[in-house]
Amino acid sequence: MPNTFTVAAPLRAAAPGARPPRVGLFIPCYIDQLYPQVGLATVAILHACGADVHFPEAQTCCGQPMANTGCTAEARPLAEKFLRVFAPYDYVVAPSGSCVAMVRFHYEEYLHGRPGFPALKRKTFELCEFLTDVLQVRRIGGRFPHRVGLHQSCHGLRELRLGTGSERAVAYRDPARALLGSLDGIALVEPARRDECCGFGGTFAVTESAVSGMMGRDRVRAYVEAGAEYITATDVSCLAHLDGVARRTGVPVRVAHVAEILAEAGE
Repeated sequence: MPNTFTVAAPLRAAAPGARPPRVGLFIPCYIDQLYPQVGLATVAILHACGADVHFPEAQTCCGQPMANTGCTAEARPLAEKFLRVFAPYDYVVAPSGSCVAMVRFHYEEYLHGRPGFPALKRKTFELCEFLTDVLQVRRIGGRFPHRVGLHQSCHGLRELRLGTGSERAVAYRDPARALLGSLDGIALVEPARRDECCGFGGTFAVTESAVSGMMGRDRVRAYVEAGAEYITATDVSCLAHLDGVARRTGVPVRVAHVAEILAEAGE
């Protein structure tokens, strides 16, 4: 994928001779196994915005699926390995709010008191958050002439605070919305109950499949009624669920990760 983005105000002013930030790219399981194009889009965007991107091949799952089902013994070695693998980098970036939330908020159970763990929490970022908060990207030039609904994943919204939940009268930053909104031709549409869960919830989709499916159908319907041609999010797990619902019910809406939209617009 060519790096042809036009990035306005991409980086803080660097001292003469300063090197670009060394980024350890963490690719979640869903992306690695099912949606590799999201990983490629992430790399293209980070390169275009001035980061020195590295993909440590020793990386494995962050352990979130095991932790969510109470399998602490199985999650612990994955957390320990994550710390070892990503310790050398200035930043850790993942195109996944849920995996980043796992590191920041749930590794405490496994890594409390470990050397390097406080630094790991501070330097681990979701992709859009990293672009806006660390690299100070304000606009990624490009055109995406479509009506897009931004789905706020539960981890990103309620743990990372990458958006404003309707249950709290507190305004938070919204990096994905800011970057998407900077694209020419895009129209961001608001569904009813904009911050409602899509119903995926990891193993919840298995143990409570009927409820999960109903929630997914509600979300897809809300986006379509709002006029969305695309549904996007920072978590591909949510998108996989919504895409499955849309395909099975014959709803004419496309699904794409935020990184894919930014990369396509910048080509």
